[in-house]
Amino acid sequence: MTLIVQKYGGTSVGSIEKIRNVAKRVLEDYKQGNRMVVVLSAMAGQTDGLIRLAREMCDDPDPRELDVLMATGEQVSVALFAMALKSMGYDARSLLGFQAAIRTDQLYGKARIQEIDATRILKELEKNRIVAVAGFQGLDEKGNITTLGRGGSDTTAVALAAALNADVCEIYTDVNGVYTTDPNICPKARKMDAISYDEMLELASLGAKVLEIRSVEFAKKFNVPIHVRSTFTRERGTMVVAETKDMEKVLVSGVAYNKNEARITVRRVPDRPGTAAQIFEPIFKAGIIVDMIVQNTSEDGSTDLTFTVPKADFQKSLKLVSEVAGQIGAEKVLGDENISKVSIVGVGMRNHAGVAQRMFHILAKENINIIMISTSEIKISCVIEDKYTELAVRVLHEAFELENGPTEDR
Repeated sequence: MTLIVQKYGGTSVGSIEKIRNVAKRVLEDYKQGNRMVVVLSAMAGQTDGLIRLAREMCDDPDPRELDVLMATGEQVSVALFAMALKSMGYDARSLLGFQAAIRTDQLYGKARIQEIDATRILKELEKNRIVAVAGFQGLDEKGNITTLGRGGSDTTAVALAAALNADVCEIYTDVNGVYTTDPNICPKARKMDAISYDEMLELASLGAKVLEIRSVEFAKKFNVPIHVRSTFTRERGTMVVAETKDMEKVLVSGVAYNKNEARITVRRVPDRPGTAAQIFEPIFKAGIIVDMIVQNTSEDGSTDLTFTVPKADFQKSLKLVSEVAGQIGAEKVLGDENISKVSIVGVGMRNHAGVAQRMFHILAKENINIIMISTSEIKISCVIEDKYTELAVRVLHEAFELENGPTEDR
């Protein structure tokens, strides 16, 4: 019997009627003889509503209690889903994160899954039950409820698929696959039949909202095939799988952008060992993710250090860095929230020279100034003024002919 893990996001379970429709869809696969584990997010809007309640109570909610509150959203979804299945005459069992033995670390709000004991889920499956697991949550070693952060239900689903040795993990959402870029910006964007784990990791890290990055990391580590597809159609979506030789023939697979970053520059930092560590230590301790880092060459015993952080963490990062800057004798700290990052991604870049120059030339033709540059084997990212984001995405997508489908050495 095939074991399928399916995940449905908030828009898929946004109302009682939508939950009933998801239940009917799951039953279609169940009736074909498949064993079904279903991971659900909170109903659309419920998580934001819980955050508002917490902030009405106090300006700075206790992280532990906030996680206890936030976990209730998924509890509602799985309970209603199980009720729907039972009302249709089929046996189902809902499990919260701790009941499914999802163990995490102790970082409230951004916990990472450390292990899953799949024993109870397997026992429920042996009873021919459909198992519904609350996404986004787990339990730390001290028995405290934790949440995994935005997009955490994707991570729950893929981690469960790995623990259960599932045949496939299907991520259902409101889009019907992974596109070469955002169709809302570029109407010529094309849905891809398949994409490699590495390409999907890059796209997820660069702001593509289809999959949460940690879910792709799990999938790559445990070789879990992911099928990204729409809740509202039956058409095939996009498979996220191990890299194939055919994928290597395509120079650029997609264009991504991220408007949710901000830039911080520390001017005239004393150029001596240990200063960079001093600047970044409080940021890392605060759990803030630093993305791009650029340090200028020292000419007079001082240097400028520039880096990007999530826009949501900008003010906190600015405060932390300003405190350190005074301690180390830096001249001043500057911040800029009016930036975005535009990137091209493709495993084919590994074997081709000149891709970066081509990207820079395309942006220059549109008079788009590049503020920062970052590269990897399969990615080139440029920080630009945010007002040029949509233009940059469209011209790059057109220049690399992504609307035409896979061709060698585009």
